[in-house]
Amino acid sequence: MSLSQPLPLAVALEYDGQGAPRVTAKGHGVVAEKIIETAREHDIAIEQNAALAQALSTVELEDSIPEELYLATAQVIAFVLGLRRRGGPSRP
Repeated sequence: MSLSQPLPLAVALEYDGQGAPRVTAKGHGVVAEKIIETAREHDIAIEQNAALAQALSTVELEDSIPEELYLATAQVIAFVLGLRRRGGPSRP
């Protein structure tokens, strides 16, 4: 019996500073890898949070995140903004 590793999962958010962030891309496996690759190519911050990604993966594309995910998502946005202010790397 072999244990396989779970497929990678990625969810991309867009936040324009007004309203709630929107899910703009999501996927498992090869699609997730492409989302991550594209983010790196464009120097977009990447935060690894499996539980949040799983929860956000249930949101339809282009929909705003649900209110119950505001706090967790706000923490990620604060992390990303902090990186930008410090001029640090945008990816782990």
